[in-house]
Amino acid sequence: MNTVKVRNLELGGGIPAVCIPNVGKTKEEILTLTEQYKSMPMDLMEWRVDWFEGVEDTQAVLDVLSGIRETLGDTPLLFTFRTKKEGGVHDMDTAAYIALNKAVAATKLADLIDVEIFTGDEIVSELIHAIHASGTKVVASNHDFDRTPAKSDIVYRLRKMQDMGADIPKIAVMPRSKRDVLTLLSATEEMASDYADRPIITMSMAGLGSISRLSCEVFGSCLT
Repeated sequence: MNTVKVRNLELGGGIPAVCIPNVGKTKEEILTLTEQYKSMPMDLMEWRVDWFEGVEDTQAVLDVLSGIRETLGDTPLLFTFRTKKEGGVHDMDTAAYIALNKAVAATKLADLIDVEIFTGDEIVSELIHAIHASGTKVVASNHDFDRTPAKSDIVYRLRKMQDMGADIPKIAVMPRSKRDVLTLLSATEEMASDYADRPIITMSMAGLGSISRLSCEVFGSCLT
């Protein structure tokens, strides 16, 4: 399996990396949290920009992004706008979603950019191409907050992300039972062992799924 290198971090090369999400609402809060996280055992920070109150203003986003980059130094940064349909906190139309991610990619300040795989194949392909053209990596993602799909469906979604050219496929699902957690872990093992030629990220959400975040190295997920 190939690894993915971002700055000083090699994903998929051993112990899973630790990622901390930044969900600050204002520029000041976001930068304060970034400074605090720098002192924690963190390998990667994710900026959940959908929490930012100025997210509709691209220039404001880029201004905060510049501050985050300066504060983080050489710590890698994942930029994520999570849509409402996948658990985010802000509505944004598709055209604005595309424009925002392209604008961020063009700055080269983020090391990875999240692209939701079910935004539409044509749009996803366009975004992956644009992000790669800037030298930035793509995390293709899917989040199911209602249920845990069948094992075959989870593997299908991860393979689709890989086939579309994402550097790292990611899926997060909601368990309703312990068996659902086992389904996610089994799908992760199958994808990692039989199909993946690059790192993958999987997780079973909420307290019930916590074991999936603790045992990710055993089953093949590269990030927790």
